[in-house]
Amino acid sequence: MTRIAIPNEASPKDQRAAMTPANVGKLTRAGAEVQVEAGLGEGCGYPDQQYREAGAGLTGDRRAMFESADLVLRLNRPTLDEVAQLRQGAVHISYLDPFNERRLVEALRDRQVSAVSMEMVPRTSRAQKMDALSSQASLAGYVMVIQAANRLNRILPMMMTPSGTIKPARVFVIGAGVAGLQAIATARRLGARVTAFDTRAVVAEQVESLGASFLQIDLGETGQTEDGYAHQLTSAQLARQQQGQAEEIAKSDIVITTAQLFGRKPPLLVTADTLRRMQPGSVIVDMAAESGGNVEGSVAGEVVERDGVTIIGSGNWSGQVCRDASNMYSNNLFNLVDEYWDAERQQFTLALDDEILAGCLITHAGALVNATIKEQYA
Repeated sequence: MTRIAIPNEASPKDQRAAMTPANVGKLTRAGAEVQVEAGLGEGCGYPDQQYREAGAGLTGDRRAMFESADLVLRLNRPTLDEVAQLRQGAVHISYLDPFNERRLVEALRDRQVSAVSMEMVPRTSRAQKMDALSSQASLAGYVMVIQAANRLNRILPMMMTPSGTIKPARVFVIGAGVAGLQAIATARRLGARVTAFDTRAVVAEQVESLGASFLQIDLGETGQTEDGYAHQLTSAQLARQQQGQAEEIAKSDIVITTAQLFGRKPPLLVTADTLRRMQPGSVIVDMAAESGGNVEGSVAGEVVERDGVTIIGSGNWSGQVCRDASNMYSNNLFNLVDEYWDAERQQFTLALDDEILAGCLITHAGALVNATIKEQYA
């Protein structure tokens, strides 16, 4: 029987829960012994009693949870102290940020923990149900538009009144990945006039299908990776993008930037000069603020004002709708566990030759086993 531990998130700012009572119930019915840290779901509306009813044991001893667990399921990466508490040979599944957390990855390796990084789940049809990055990014796209609308000094839809007609607000979305497309859809549902740009011209049809306009900027050869991510632009291409979108930014009421490069610093898309061209009272949401920022002057975790423009860099976007974010992440996590669950032996097994695990398993049996991360660390 596999012992599964589900701890609270260490950050008080993150109210998400890694596993909901519904999915805990599925795990216990599959034969797992599940232990949940008391208060796991309180921040997102799941009281301890619901976890008890799902068959989980509750504990306030966090250290004992880690020391006895065969499998740890959580959202955010562990601390180095928590890694030291894990049982050798245990499996740990969470976000890890392996490109930037080498010390943590090496600690997991040295502890002989099999560490799965949820960021590294491949974007394939079979792995789609486990793709936590996409599920959380979709919520982030919605949240960013709502936050911008709340800060804007005007309404988004067109409105005809006895005193005259109010024109719809203009929204410009940079990046048409999962978050960007959801931002476009949300802004359109709220009645805004939406324009979007992406370095991958192939997504223009998706943008237009949502009722938005696609801004054409000739950057030359760009393309995308096998996983659907945009390639990093050259400095010349980035300069052309900044110049080509400057006019659209200047006349927009809301600008939402979603350009992130996995494992690398995000590109600077909105310069201070472009910012100064915007109308006072306009709003920019910088999705990448916490990893370096798309907007010059944005501050990670804060809302600031520059030249009369509000720049939102709050971060933890999906966490601001923690109930739905918890449900979606829990489903992703459960689907991953279920994919490798041995029903007869009632335990989680690692199929090392499996294509999904080959992409997201980082350490195993005292070794760094992920080819991408090995290359990064070389």
